[in-house]
Amino acid sequence: IWQLFRYSKPLDIFFMILGSLSAVINGAGWPLLAIVFGSMTNTFLTQSPTSFSTSYVNKSFSNNSDSFMESSAYEKSQALVFEEMMTMYSLYYVYIGIAVFIASVTQILLWMMACERQVYEMRQKYFYQVLRHEIAWFDSHQSGDLTAKLNDDLERVREGIGDKFSMLIQYASTFVAGFIVGFIKGWQLTLVIMSLTPLLALSSAFIGKMVSTSSSREQKKYAIAGGIAEEVLSSIRTVTAFNGQDREIKRYHDALLDGMNIALKKYKYVGSAFGFTFLVLYGSYALAFWYGAKLVLDNSMTAGDVFSVFFAVMIGSFSLGNAMPHLTSVATAKGSGEKIFDIIETVPKIDPYSKEGIKPDAYTADIEFHDVHFNYPTRKGVKVLKNFSLTVKEGQTIALCGASGSGKSTIVNLILRFYDPNHGMITLGNYDLQSLNVHWLRSKIGLVSQEPILFDGSIFENIEYGHQGVSFSEVVAAAKMANAHDFIIQLPKGYDTYVGERGAQLSGGQKQRIAIARALVRDPRILLLDEATSALDAESEAIVQQALDKAQQGRTTVVIAHRLSTIKNADVICAMENGEIKEQGTHEELMEKHGIYYQLVINQVFADEGEIHSSEQESKSAAEYSMRLAKKRSSSVRAIPESFRLLSRLESEVKEENIEIPTGWEILRKSKQEWMEIVFGLFAAVITGIVMPAYAIFYSEIFNTFTMTGEALRQSAFFWSMMFLVLAIVACLGYTFRTIGFCYAGEKLTKRLRTKTFINILRQDIGWFDDAKHSTGKISTRLSTDVPMVKSAGGIRIGSVLSAIVTLLSSIVIAFIFGWKLALALMLAVPLLLLSGVLQMKTLKGNQKRDAELMADAGNVACEAIENIKTVQSLTLEKTFYERYVEKLLVPFKENKKNANVYALCYAFSQAIMFFTYAAAFRFGAYLVARNAMVPVNVYRVFFAMAFSAVSVGQWFSYLPDYAKAKLSAGLIFHLMSLEPPIDSDSKGGIKPEIKGKVKLINVSFRYPSRRNILILRGINLTVDPGKTLALVGTSGCGKSTIISLLERFYDPETGKVMIDEFDIKIMNLKYLRSQMSLVSQEPTLFNCSIKDNIIYGIEGKVNQADIEKAARIANIHDFIKQLPKGYQTMVGERGTQLSGGQKQRVAIARAIVRNPKILLLDEATSALDTESEKIVQEALDQARAGRTCIVIAHRLSTIQGADCIAVIDHGKVVEKGTHNELLNKKGFYYKLVKKQFK
Repeated sequence: IWQLFRYSKPLDIFFMILGSLSAVINGAGWPLLAIVFGSMTNTFLTQSPTSFSTSYVNKSFSNNSDSFMESSAYEKSQALVFEEMMTMYSLYYVYIGIAVFIASVTQILLWMMACERQVYEMRQKYFYQVLRHEIAWFDSHQSGDLTAKLNDDLERVREGIGDKFSMLIQYASTFVAGFIVGFIKGWQLTLVIMSLTPLLALSSAFIGKMVSTSSSREQKKYAIAGGIAEEVLSSIRTVTAFNGQDREIKRYHDALLDGMNIALKKYKYVGSAFGFTFLVLYGSYALAFWYGAKLVLDNSMTAGDVFSVFFAVMIGSFSLGNAMPHLTSVATAKGSGEKIFDIIETVPKIDPYSKEGIKPDAYTADIEFHDVHFNYPTRKGVKVLKNFSLTVKEGQTIALCGASGSGKSTIVNLILRFYDPNHGMITLGNYDLQSLNVHWLRSKIGLVSQEPILFDGSIFENIEYGHQGVSFSEVVAAAKMANAHDFIIQLPKGYDTYVGERGAQLSGGQKQRIAIARALVRDPRILLLDEATSALDAESEAIVQQALDKAQQGRTTVVIAHRLSTIKNADVICAMENGEIKEQGTHEELMEKHGIYYQLVINQVFADEGEIHSSEQESKSAAEYSMRLAKKRSSSVRAIPESFRLLSRLESEVKEENIEIPTGWEILRKSKQEWMEIVFGLFAAVITGIVMPAYAIFYSEIFNTFTMTGEALRQSAFFWSMMFLVLAIVACLGYTFRTIGFCYAGEKLTKRLRTKTFINILRQDIGWFDDAKHSTGKISTRLSTDVPMVKSAGGIRIGSVLSAIVTLLSSIVIAFIFGWKLALALMLAVPLLLLSGVLQMKTLKGNQKRDAELMADAGNVACEAIENIKTVQSLTLEKTFYERYVEKLLVPFKENKKNANVYALCYAFSQAIMFFTYAAAFRFGAYLVARNAMVPVNVYRVFFAMAFSAVSVGQWFSYLPDYAKAKLSAGLIFHLMSLEPPIDSDSKGGIKPEIKGKVKLINVSFRYPSRRNILILRGINLTVDPGKTLALVGTSGCGKSTIISLLERFYDPETGKVMIDEFDIKIMNLKYLRSQMSLVSQEPTLFNCSIKDNIIYGIEGKVNQADIEKAARIANIHDFIKQLPKGYQTMVGERGTQLSGGQKQRVAIARAIVRNPKILLLDEATSALDTESEKIVQEALDQARAGRTCIVIAHRLSTIQGADCIAVIDHGKVVEKGTHNELLNKKGFYYKLVKKQFK
């Protein structure tokens, strides 16, 4: 535990020692109260009617008026003594209260101060060290996890080493002090009370084990269901296109059923444990009072001492229970702290902060690889480079090409020293890279990668990141060299234009040119270009390529290119395969060799990878961007504790969707099917509600018992002890059945709501899923997190609330029956008690919310740097980002120290108010007793009845946040369940005509529901005859993929008609329509099941193995599948990760063919593949097209030359139509596209 405080400074240690002493004093307050309580009880007993009657009999020796007056005077003097004594005890309560107030303020304030100072230090050290780690370390640590540690884990440490740690000391002090008081006042009775403790501990341990085992099994099952939901929602287009909804609903339902069955079993254990705990607890009271009475009879103890012991030991025992949540927080902090400290204390092998290493003044920029062997640390078994040797002379441009996975990008990583070779060495001039200073080496290299990373800030700041401290004129010069200056000065704010997160305000080409300017502003001797234009469209690519050609002049340049047209002019081209250079030379030399390079060029023919994404890709990248944004936001908001975070998320989502919040009654009505369990639970809840007031009466009857003597005392003690035992059995049964009844009802309701919601979600049209409000992450959260919250309004919590209401009402009734004046006075104290609780909650909630908002800026800086660590390290920006982070931390640090004062005062008030209430209650009780307005036993009855009712109100209040969350969640879930889609995937209506395969679009206009301001299609007219192939070409965003989406009826056109065989597809049965088509898209989506199940995905009837194999043969995948150990039963992994891109694509083609569709839709089916895979997949597609109506989208024009008709689309209109040769002869749009691509 002490390791948690390893970053404390002397002042922090002083604060913690002083705070701990205060916590000990604070904790001893209640046991001290027990001593006063015992003495006060003795005083009350002297005033009880029984005592009066005996003293009165002794005193009344005569019957004349003198003796009456004497007796009356004696009573008055007794009453005065009694009131004086009670005033003294009440003052003792007040003094203890004041001491507790002062100790509480000191305890909380000092611990929170020490905590804030240490966490401030830890955050800085952690972030500083994370940026220091080598890239190999990041390969095995996800950036999301690291930012989560910075927020979540450090927040857990903060929770565990601040006020919670001090409260742990406080409760430990209460425990120890309680038992010390117990042993001093009556060691025998203390031992008897303790005798049942092992039984409680054993049962708790046993049940804890049972519950944790079944909980983890339950979580695993529910995680499977969550995984299915996420997989389905993220691939909703594929699920919809192949009618996979019914299969997915069954999978989801079965997984939920498994989870529910385990949960129901768990609740039997939980219910029994709960019941058993109360049996032992009340049983121990029975034993204690029976034995206490025996000790009083034997004159071993006074009645007051029995109460003192009982009170002190009970408070001591309860303090252990109270300490548990804080102990959990400290244990969690310890676990989280270990991960944090590991990262802080690890020094990387490749250390960018190190001052060691040579920083030569003069060197030649020759780069040489000497017999290098390398594999990535996370994939030890895969050799990436073998015997790799290469020489790049100063000023020379070397280009590397080859299939994906051949080791090209690895060379760039090794030059930047992101990794070191396993064997061999790399030299710069005459220096081994490993002998050079890491920071110095990276500052001499400019890197431009495939996806340019820009940081949050202005264009000027982003270019300046290339070389800190450069002048404005140097930035402008670099921008001019990168062909970026002209577009920058056209922007309203020029170089001060804010680029947005990850450069979101700029286009791909603009971002890439700023990245080039950033690389050039440092005037590097070495330039590394890693597929710097592959993500751009033809238009942007030409401009960026010019900039790169300028940039290469006079620099040692290593170029990696997927598109071979961009490297024709390199001094040396190296063709790589399996981590080795197979051939090298100029473009002409290699073409003459007819080797690997020649084959790559011939296969590629047209080298335009374009920026043309399918709409699924578009929505996917948009979704990924919004997920990144969300992740970034959430990482900064994580500083708020889970419960508050949840509530604010629910509130904002309900507002966003404009949802009406249901009433509690409406939520309950959804539980109609569980009426038996609920009635059962309600009956048990009423019983458990009566237990507390009954306990209060029994407790005060014990007081009454101690006013007796001899046999009467013995009999009364035995009777009330037995009553405690009866109460124990009733409580045991009540709590057991209340828990089981409501938990069963809640769990069944959860399963039903999840299933119904999932079914309705899958009915929705694709336009609904395009909306950012319905992202995969949000909908998955609704199913996994929000649905279970609904049961808070209809499950176990209802039982607790009903019990609390019964307790409250019966307690108040009892209090008013036995002493309405005192009851009324105590009711005035209740608002004060509530106020203290509310103040404490409000301060805490306010602090945490403000804290999170203030931490958001620092979180954003951290998130941005860690997510883009390669860019940060290649630009040597570690110190810059560290300084930005520290600057953003300062405000929350100062603010938190201020807030600690307010929180400490609120906490102290809530602690001390109870002591003042005791003082007032018993003093007023004594006043009433002295004036014969009340008997002492009734003071106890009223006080304890009211005390227990306050406890029940407390329980009620603790439920309110959960109830609020339940209602909000229910609103969201009921809304999802009742949504009616415009295009209903589950509709049974519509015609099912025999389809021949003629496709016709008549004057179709369309805009996406999520982007209403952009008209995508503007009056498109197209016809495809049965069995013919139509190819659609055009630049990115012209509307090609949209046409396929309209054919699948993912959307309906705004105007015009989509016809199949003269039928408007709107009047056709939707499932039938989709079963007649098959879609193969650019990024094939496979599901986490076997190859066979993926091929027959969504087909309702039984499919013969022969038909599956026939489809696989046409798709060129059968032979590969047969070689696998499990053949067609091989699992493909999540999203098909066990297969390569080409293999996945061929399985997707087999899936399309096995349905024997009349219409085949190919949306860029080969554009994401390397040349080798593309050739095989293209052959498969050519076979698949035979005899079917086929619509093909391609931006690699070589793949569509054989189409019956090619339609060129520009800005949502068909601008040209004809065969390949006809269009070339026209020398129009198509001709220009071919020219751009053709080498």
